[in-house]
Amino acid sequence: MSKEPKKPVEEEPVEEKPVEEKLVEEKPKKVKKVKKKRKGAFHYYKIEEEKPKRLLPFCERCGPGYFMADHGDRYSCGHCGFTRFKPAETSG
Repeated sequence: MSKEPKKPVEEEPVEEKPVEEKLVEEKPKKVKKVKKKRKGAFHYYKIEEEKPKRLLPFCERCGPGYFMADHGDRYSCGHCGFTRFKPAETSG
């Protein structure tokens, strides 16, 4: 078995493609919404004349202990999904 020297492999020239400049459009930054931080029972009550006053109503289906969320034009229960609309204010 005779060892023959390896022939160098001739590489074909690689054609270089011109680099296209990509136009990058800058997008405006998104404004993050600020969430209300409401923790604890003290957000559901207000002290008036030495007695606590409820700021939100209880759910009519679930009973005492389940407060309804205030959504501007309506109240809704997060437990059962019950919704009660606020009376529309008429001007004039």
